[in-house]
Amino acid sequence: MITNNLLLKLKDRSSENVEQVRSALLSMRGKIEFLRGLEVKVNIRQGVAAFDIIMIAQYDSLADFEAYLVHPVHVEVGQYILGALAASASVCYES
Repeated sequence: MITNNLLLKLKDRSSENVEQVRSALLSMRGKIEFLRGLEVKVNIRQGVAAFDIIMIAQYDSLADFEAYLVHPVHVEVGQYILGALAASASVCYES
């Protein structure tokens, strides 16, 4: 199993915008066959180093993760997220 944690810091950090981005990420659930698990959580503690959202996604293999990255649904959501993004960080590991 492969787990990818994606941290997102948004340009507009309002609660309304954070919820819109969270909903966009969750909209991938059930639409991408390679995506085995998907959680999207909102940070409850603000600070200079804080990110707004964490997405925790799981895949059966690294090949499935790579296939997910180019899947049309992910590409569409990713384009939306890029427009809202101030910074991101990612950690991908075997779980």
